[in-house]
Amino acid sequence: MISRLLPSLLQQSKTTTHLVQIHSMILKTALNYDPLSISSFLLTACSISIEFARSFLDELPVIPPLFAWNVIIREYSKSPYPIETVKLFFELRRLGIISDNFTFPFVLKACGRCSMLREGETVHSLIFKAGFTVDKYISNTLLRMYAACSEIGMSIRVFGEMTERDVVSWSSMIAGCVACNSSLNALRIFQQMKLANVKPNSVTLVSLLSVCTRLGSLSMGKSIHSHIVVNNIVLNVALGTALLEMYSKCGHIEEALLIFRSMNEKNLQSWTVMVTALADHGRGKDAIALFTQMEEIGLKLDSMSFSGILCACSHLGLVDEGRRYFDRMVSVYKIRPTMEHFGCMVDLYGRAGMVEEAYEIIRNMPMKPNTVILRSYIGACRNHGQVLLDESLRKFLLEVEPDLGSNYVLAANVSAVTGCWDDVANLRVTMKEKGLKKVPGCSWVEVHGGIAYEQANGV
Repeated sequence: MISRLLPSLLQQSKTTTHLVQIHSMILKTALNYDPLSISSFLLTACSISIEFARSFLDELPVIPPLFAWNVIIREYSKSPYPIETVKLFFELRRLGIISDNFTFPFVLKACGRCSMLREGETVHSLIFKAGFTVDKYISNTLLRMYAACSEIGMSIRVFGEMTERDVVSWSSMIAGCVACNSSLNALRIFQQMKLANVKPNSVTLVSLLSVCTRLGSLSMGKSIHSHIVVNNIVLNVALGTALLEMYSKCGHIEEALLIFRSMNEKNLQSWTVMVTALADHGRGKDAIALFTQMEEIGLKLDSMSFSGILCACSHLGLVDEGRRYFDRMVSVYKIRPTMEHFGCMVDLYGRAGMVEEAYEIIRNMPMKPNTVILRSYIGACRNHGQVLLDESLRKFLLEVEPDLGSNYVLAANVSAVTGCWDDVANLRVTMKEKGLKKVPGCSWVEVHGGIAYEQANGV
């Protein structure tokens, strides 16, 4: 009788208190020996409290069925504690319970999230022994796991051995290449995808636009945009954001704005990307106006949003506005400043010639400055003919990056401004002894549909 009421009671359960009451009933009626009741209870418990579900599993007087294990393994794989999935899987193995095709994908996902390559390889061998390599869903998860562990070669190998591929397989492989900074492989696989007559979906196109953004390939980005229009693909938030970012990074800010305005739905990332793009193109006033609009419509601003607006203030030299946004970020939005925020403020003060204020930011940071901040500050001192307020910062820069020639050149230039010629001579000798040279500035340019590498002193 109680077992018949259990599904109804579980369906009405919403809180941990309800779970405790049902748990007590299960113990009193010995339903914790019934595999069906165990599985039903775990299914509900995981949706309310995974910790409670885990304690219930650990205290069972009998070994629960595989379905019950799969339920909690699945929940842990998408929780903040994916490593627990891996632990449960190996506990499953210790108990002699044979995993099925529902178990392996969740374990592989957890291995990828935790970058547990060795454990992932072990799971791969078990999949091979169990004969599940022909399972398309498992293979898709397997290649994603290797890509998440930066083993793109193994990911491509798994992909190549698949007997059946769907659009998810192709999209996962392309996304994996993008995540591992293997843009050329991503493009090569996309060409194979077209030859196989598999139509890309929005997920595939987002990854490909990311490649275009990284390479600065406007022609390919436009080709993907045309594909979206011709095939009436819905411009969802992710795809629209990727498209406007591609145009902005390729120097076409007006096209990016058109995409942004045409998007029916925008999230915080869309707005932030657009604000940052406007700032990068020197349109600081437009960036500030858009940021103000974000606040007015009630978006919950995050760390990245403020990085964008602080960057805009820096480019425009709006010191007071930048200081005001920084203060609002901390006092109103309760966002703890990161290294990037401090870097924006140092750059803001440095560009304005306010070297002492820039130094105060560095001195009061709760963490050691990174090399970007140090170069920004030392460069500001050089540009404005100021003496370094703390010589230890120059020494620290050379200690952190001792093999970067541009650091020595920057340090020597500051010493020259202040007339410390002995320091200049010593730095030049050190560079010569180490065989260091300043790498010329460079950029990627598109020529006749191809990407060319251009240095400051010529192609």
